Amino acid sequence: QVQLQESGPGLVKPSQTLSLTCTVSGESITTNYYYWSWIRQPPGKGLEWMGVMSYSGSTHYSPSLKSRTSISRDTSKNQFTLQLSSVTPEDTAVYYCARSNGGSTWADFGSWGQGTQVTVSS
Repeated sequence: QVQLQESGPGLVKPSQTLSLTCTVSGESITTNYYYWSWIRQPPGKGLEWMGVMSYSGSTHYSPSLKSRTSISRDTSKNQFTLQLSSVTPEDTAVYYCARSNGGSTWADFGSWGQGTQVTVSS
């Protein structure tokens, strides 16, 4: 059974870069044909998909966040990492990592981490 666990700082200052890591167990992040995403939920708002890395290492980002977002991976540790630059208080949210089968609906995301709260504040 695959398990995902987010880790990273809970507080980030404005203009800094937010960096979160998702550690995956029970499944290799290079296994065909799984996709590994970052998703966030600001307080009082719905889920927002941020970007994805495929099993082959290719990436795709939300157009609204593309200029500030980068996803990378360390296959030796079975981890993938989110970096979001130039953060503002509007980036305050619970951040999730999740696995999907490549579909475009929330139902296609079958496995999620528990989420980690990130607050952007000086």
